Amino acid sequence: METEMQATPSNPLQNVPIEVTISVGRARPLVRDLLDLGENAVLPLDKRIDDPVDLFVGGRLIARGQLEQVEGSETGQLAVRLTEVVATGQHES
Repeated sequence: METEMQATPSNPLQNVPIEVTISVGRARPLVRDLLDLGENAVLPLDKRIDDPVDLFVGGRLIARGQLEQVEGSETGQLAVRLTEVVATGQHES
């Protein structure tokens, strides 16, 4: 059965799109601070701009990477360069 699920050209699951969520950081403001937020407000995060970002699929950490601009992109489109792939069974605590 294991060989049936391997990615082969005839495996229909190979072409199913999945959503990858990129987490750049977390904020923990007080509710009163959130209620005061308005346009142009700045919400500080717990990471620095050069810190790695976390990649999640289905709520599971799958990799880490660095944000960068897509080469040749005039619009500043973001991409993630993977720097670490999380081993199977390892998860965010």
